[in-house]
Amino acid sequence: MGASSLIVLIIAAVAFSSIAILIAKFVLKATTNKQKGEPYECGIPTHGKTWIQLNVGYYLFALIFLVFDVELVFLYPWAVVAKSVGWLALVEIVIFFFILFIGFLYAHKKGALKWI
Repeated sequence: MGASSLIVLIIAAVAFSSIAILIAKFVLKATTNKQKGEPYECGIPTHGKTWIQLNVGYYLFALIFLVFDVELVFLYPWAVVAKSVGWLALVEIVIFFFILFIGFLYAHKKGALKWI
């Protein structure tokens, strides 16, 4: 599996997606209406301006959640091979958790975890 496999994969991906878009364009009837252009908010009609500025705290909270969620993705493969690797695996995971803990302390100090 070299560069040629990657090129074939990219060409196949572009071809399949292009074909799907073209089929949808020719088969489906294009309709436009006012309701179709509105932002969807759980079926509730919007009132007033729909483009409002959100508090950055929600964004920071989501990023912190994402960091710790990705941490779990890395934790599962480590748990599978930890016994066969031995003490090195334990040292690596302690360093990994230490780096995450420093990031957690930084986020807590900056107030990113305070709910508004």
